Amino acid sequence: MSNEPNVFEIVCPHCHTTIWVDSATESVIRSEKGAAKPKSSLDELLEKEHVRRQGFDQKFEATAELEKQKRQKAKEKFEKALADKDLLKKDDGSGD
Repeated sequence: MSNEPNVFEIVCPHCHTTIWVDSATESVIRSEKGAAKPKSSLDELLEKEHVRRQGFDQKFEATAELEKQKRQKAKEKFEKALADKDLLKKDDGSGD
């Protein structure tokens, strides 16, 4: 049917349905549903869910580690600021 010069065959990339459109009348002449997506077995679905949960666990652990590192850096900066403050106080007190 698509060998007629004014008929275009269009395949939907999502559902794989094919339609033929007449360019002269701009109407759909024919349509065919695409092949149905094969159903996943329960084992496949469980495996996908297991992989998905592992990904969440890894992301959670990475986030927790990052927060721990941030807290450690903040603590170090705070302690350094306190030490610098104490040092400045000593310098000001000895100059009198």
